[in-house]
Amino acid sequence: MKGLILSGGKGVRLRPLTNTRAKQLVPIANKPILFYCIEQLVDAGITEIGIIIGETGDEVREAVGDGSKWGVKVSWIPQEAPLGLAHCVLIAKEFLEGDDFVMFLGDNMLELELASMVHQFMNDRNDYSLSCRVLLKKVEDPSFFGVGVINDDGQVTELIEKPKEPPSDLALVGVYFFTDAIHDAALSISPSKRGELEITDAIQWLIDNGHVVDHDILDGWWIDTGKKDPLLECNRLVLSKADSEIAQSAVIDEETSISGVVQIGEKSVISNSIIEGPVAIGNGVTISDSHIRPFTSIGDGVRVSDSTLEDSVLLEGCVIDRAGLITASLVGSNSKVSGSTVSTDSNTLLLGDNSIIDLS
Repeated sequence: MKGLILSGGKGVRLRPLTNTRAKQLVPIANKPILFYCIEQLVDAGITEIGIIIGETGDEVREAVGDGSKWGVKVSWIPQEAPLGLAHCVLIAKEFLEGDDFVMFLGDNMLELELASMVHQFMNDRNDYSLSCRVLLKKVEDPSFFGVGVINDDGQVTELIEKPKEPPSDLALVGVYFFTDAIHDAALSISPSKRGELEITDAIQWLIDNGHVVDHDILDGWWIDTGKKDPLLECNRLVLSKADSEIAQSAVIDEETSISGVVQIGEKSVISNSIIEGPVAIGNGVTISDSHIRPFTSIGDGVRVSDSTLEDSVLLEGCVIDRAGLITASLVGSNSKVSGSTVSTDSNTLLLGDNSIIDLS
């Protein structure tokens, strides 16, 4: 089985941050979202991965490389425009070479055991001619998602995209298992009203033409990281299951108090500060006279002084100086926030890369 990751979206809901970076490379607990997708495929024993890229392709290529850091082979598949998920299947046909594959949306974060699902799909596709398996999750408001209708045998009978009156509470998560039958389906459908080849239409074509499509239910959490608040929620979830790890080269003075799960990277220096985990601190970070509260991720090379951070994600190279309390914030790389004269001032920020904010 091969893996296909879709990493071509523009990330308009995370602007201005995604004006200058791929949304799939925004970090969760100091690791790009896309890397979590790759690691899940690798843990499932998949060693050949195709990645669909768009206008941010050069940046994604540079970050991922050839896949050798994970022990896999990565193939790059450019998509000239966002023409739909089924279009991604079509342009990946040469890479897939008729093999079964699992397709992942590169900006989704999920808590799932992919290895067992891959194994089960491989067994079931031989036992009863299974052509597709979709991953579904019960949600409170399914009208925002693609919705699956399931019969008593567990087979999917209908998929409806963002229905006004949902026939079920089962939303499509964004993980799909396919045999090569999906290629005929993708060739047989027409673009939707928004001009895209929809994967829901392709799967519906399979159903209508006698193919078996069934489902799994996701028990763990699932977050679309396309907006600031869900991204911060995902950061909290990942940090809540992290383990403590403090690099030997990190320097922490006696005036600093550390509690809870804390990760501190190489050559970081912390003085006269309070660190309350879970917290992830990258390499080469300097923190002085500050309070780092739970669920904060601080990227490489960040400098924090005379400030309090809480429930926030700071990308690499930021400078936070006398900024009061920064909470529920997403701060782009190489940004500078300063100038608060009152330590209890609370600020919530969404900043693009290279921003300068004077709070005074």
